[in-house]
Amino acid sequence: MIILLVIIAIIVIFVLWLFIGGRNNLVRLSNGVDNAFAQISTQLQRRYDLIPNLVETVKGYAKHEDAVFSKVTEARAAASKAIQTGSAQDVAAAQDTMGQARLAINAVAEQYPDLKANQNFLSLQEELTSTENKVAYARQAYNDSVMSYNNGIEVFPTVLIAGMFGYHKKTMFEVENEAAKEAPKVSF
Repeated sequence: MIILLVIIAIIVIFVLWLFIGGRNNLVRLSNGVDNAFAQISTQLQRRYDLIPNLVETVKGYAKHEDAVFSKVTEARAAASKAIQTGSAQDVAAAQDTMGQARLAINAVAEQYPDLKANQNFLSLQEELTSTENKVAYARQAYNDSVMSYNNGIEVFPTVLIAGMFGYHKKTMFEVENEAAKEAPKVSF
């Protein structure tokens, strides 16, 4: 009889250990995804803070390119709003729009050789390039966190715990704009 009670106690302790450990692991994974998304937001905010400086520098050289600058300003406002209120998909869509606006600024810069030699413009371009690399790294880290989280809620025995506590799959950060996925064409 005592052996049976010991076996039952061991089983109960083991199940509780799995339950508590699994729940704690899911919380850590979920918090990791939230942190990774916050890092994307931080880097995107840094990018959006740089854009007005770049626009002002370019405006001094290309006063007649107002349509480009309006497009950049509108894209920046929409992206900033998406960072504050949106989901990963909203932020990705806003980021696509910002990328298109940034390309428009670069096209204007190509038309004005004096601008490309301006030290302020060069510094801003370098800072923007650095920021783009940080955004790409943050997106990769977010997707890695989402993959770990999604794996965590789908494997046994945590799949049982995930269902009980309402954990659901999270969405990867993906580029919605198909044109952005294509390699740029370079010709000389």
